[in-house]
Amino acid sequence: MAYTDRLAELRIAPSVGSRGDSYDNALAEAVNAAYKTELVNRGKPWRCVDDVELSTAGWVAWYNQERLHEALGYQAPAEYEAALTGTSHPASQPTPALATD
Repeated sequence: MAYTDRLAELRIAPSVGSRGDSYDNALAEAVNAAYKTELVNRGKPWRCVDDVELSTAGWVAWYNQERLHEALGYQAPAEYEAALTGTSHPASQPTPALATD
């Protein structure tokens, strides 16, 4: 069933902004922009879809665990969470390798 049909069936109005307007979803737009800048637009062509998927998984893990975020006082999310909860810094999980060539 199509997404919009399911929303209509449940009498839910979709949350949409005007076309080309990212202000309604600024956080998602910021993450997408970082993804494109830091991974997608590297200037090298992707060899196959598997390379894109593997690199994306690695980038998401890095972004969510290790990348320094301005909004967190230039701390990694894992460090920030550990400081908030009073727990020790969680053991680093190996980040999937990025496809490079």
